[in-house]
Amino acid sequence: MSLRTPVIAVFDIGKTNKKVFLWNTAFQIVFEKQQNFTEIADEDGFACEDLSALQQWIVSTFTELCQMPEFELIGLNFSAYGASFVYVDRTGEPVAPLYNYLKPVSSPFPYSDFGGEEEFARKTASPILGNLNSGLQVYGSTFKPFWPEVFTALHFPNYLASLFTGKFLSEITSIGCHTALWDFDKGQYHAWVSFIEDKLAPISSAASLEIDGIKYGLGLHDSSAALVPYLRSISADFVLLSTGTWCIAMHPFNGSPLTSTELANDVLCFLQPNGKPVKASRLFGGHFHEEQVARMEKHFGGSFKDLKFSDGVYELNPRASSVFECAFASRDLNDFPDLASAYDQFMVDLVGQQIFSLNLLLKDAPVKQLLVDGGFSKNEWYMRLLARAFPEIEVYAAEVAQASALGAALLVYEGETPKNLIQLKRY
Repeated sequence: MSLRTPVIAVFDIGKTNKKVFLWNTAFQIVFEKQQNFTEIADEDGFACEDLSALQQWIVSTFTELCQMPEFELIGLNFSAYGASFVYVDRTGEPVAPLYNYLKPVSSPFPYSDFGGEEEFARKTASPILGNLNSGLQVYGSTFKPFWPEVFTALHFPNYLASLFTGKFLSEITSIGCHTALWDFDKGQYHAWVSFIEDKLAPISSAASLEIDGIKYGLGLHDSSAALVPYLRSISADFVLLSTGTWCIAMHPFNGSPLTSTELANDVLCFLQPNGKPVKASRLFGGHFHEEQVARMEKHFGGSFKDLKFSDGVYELNPRASSVFECAFASRDLNDFPDLASAYDQFMVDLVGQQIFSLNLLLKDAPVKQLLVDGGFSKNEWYMRLLARAFPEIEVYAAEVAQASALGAALLVYEGETPKNLIQLKRY
């Protein structure tokens, strides 16, 4: 009888931090490791991922994991940032750098041929975001000298999976994350993709491949992966509000087509692993918080971390604003007697923006629960103000360890989903 612990390995590849986790079948982390890499430059001198170094680390680390006597590997998957393509030749070797999605677009796209920018953005559920619309990267690459060498173009998570499966396959979550590739009206590639479709890896109908007794996932877009543990664990309709530098609210139960108003207010759509759309709204909330806290602390002294929540916050009125601008930025700090009163007003203004952003998702598709994870889930002002703004919804602070990696692990596991994956605290 083997005493080795069955485990699923997941490489969780962010822009800054690269991590690997081993999950046992109770979905507890039994091993983790982190690595950072210095960026290199592409042929134009723009910073990009050191794909060769990353690939070497992943392959060598996987070899180490397989040699650990206490573990038996039963699955492998990847969660990674989207909006990035790897171009490979017939042997699977990259023929170009992994271009940075923040790099300015070099080749203009003929939006006018497809109804103009507004209609194109609506059909593809992708606000016009330059190279963050990663399909346009592939379009631009058709003008590059390396293009004739390209056998296939793979989304970054799918490329990482191909290192182990030897298969060049696409999966739906990477296709459906503001790539401008997918026609959400028709549930298929947009008509313009015919220009490049012969270079795109075919879409897999399966979420994983079994090779020598190990389940290999195809890789997942990290935001879509983070939603999986909630979909597996929560039975009621919900919105997941994932907070950090960006506060991204994901509504997996709102399947209505995007409107021009929603697009103008930074609402887009992702695709779930099952191919269903997830309408999502974005707010630069964590960035606004960091920026304005620094301004207040410089003006008043002290630290916002020493402040205590009081019910007087409920008597303050938010300043109307858009989702793109922090209303508090235009307030005069001399109007406040101290840091506490300024911070109270700031959080009222910030949550006012968040409420506006959430209502874009909820107005035609109400839910029973609002689940908040990430940094703001521990902020009393944020949580209590949200709960007061939505009395008809159960508002919870949610905590789940490494949600993106956990979601990727769950997708290559055939057993029952363990209970208590997510810890909830109601406000």
